[in-house]
Amino acid sequence: MWNGLAGTSDAGGGIDVLSRRKFLKGLATLSAGTVGLGGYAVAEPWRLNVTRYGISPPGWPRGLDLRLAVIADIHACDPWMSLARIRQIVARTNALAPDAVLLLGDYVVGHRMGRLSTAIPRKDWAAVLAELNAPLGVHAVLGNHDWWEDETLQSTRKGVPPARRALEAAGIPVYENDVVRLEKAGWPFWLAGLGDQWAYWPKPRDYDAFVKGGKTGYTGVHDLKAMLAKIADEAPVVVMAHEPDIFPEVPARVALTVSGHTHGGQIRLAGFAPVVPSKYGRRYVYGHIVEDGRNLLVSGGLGCSGLPVRFGSPPEIVLVRLSAPATV
Repeated sequence: MWNGLAGTSDAGGGIDVLSRRKFLKGLATLSAGTVGLGGYAVAEPWRLNVTRYGISPPGWPRGLDLRLAVIADIHACDPWMSLARIRQIVARTNALAPDAVLLLGDYVVGHRMGRLSTAIPRKDWAAVLAELNAPLGVHAVLGNHDWWEDETLQSTRKGVPPARRALEAAGIPVYENDVVRLEKAGWPFWLAGLGDQWAYWPKPRDYDAFVKGGKTGYTGVHDLKAMLAKIADEAPVVVMAHEPDIFPEVPARVALTVSGHTHGGQIRLAGFAPVVPSKYGRRYVYGHIVEDGRNLLVSGGLGCSGLPVRFGSPPEIVLVRLSAPATV
């Protein structure tokens, strides 16, 4: 069911396909005595929801009814985001029959999560993502962790992130301040992919202070103005941006901006997220946000960062339907 501007969620069937031994091993890394709320927080990352939105941006063409599946923040690793689990996500997404699939970055495991997990080879998770199927294609941008994993790239400030090479080798196009014109039933629209806003990390030891204090010591590869300048007609525009922080700069010309990165806070207590990796704090933590008539949709994502724990922010695939307002 599509529910206007609000999101509706289809809960998944509990813990996904995962070996009992790996699951128990993962639990042991946290605490043998985890009970109550803590136990739920450890179990929640294994859930899989589908959250649905119906959005009618201003000026959206009446003949264009568009269904976009959004997958964000996979953070592939054993045991928390295994290949079996990624296959489950792919199968669930394909079953939704979207017109296009948007991959919003952070395919690799985060640095601190690496202490509690084993990274999955890039070619392996990319091959599974290549099984995604949609008539208008699968499209990707990179996230900050996809840039941070390569220390040589970070030190030289040049080169192509390995995650991009893996996705492109698997046949999935990756956009960095680039656009593509697509059509459904004769109605055109533009899909634009912004370069990552946290691509270069000057001082890795400052990670904790950055996330908690909102420091702005990163350097991005994003260029919103140059990207939008590539749009050659008046067809509606959907922007993919890993981090939502770009949204205040996005003009009304853009019908919808979709982002991930925040994990919905990853831990939310009664809807409150104590830590959000954004210079705007909780302003863009999760869900459908409307400012000055402009639309932003922030996915809670699928994987974990820091610790393999979620609470009040279950993993989700987002399915958004873009259409003109209903007439009376």
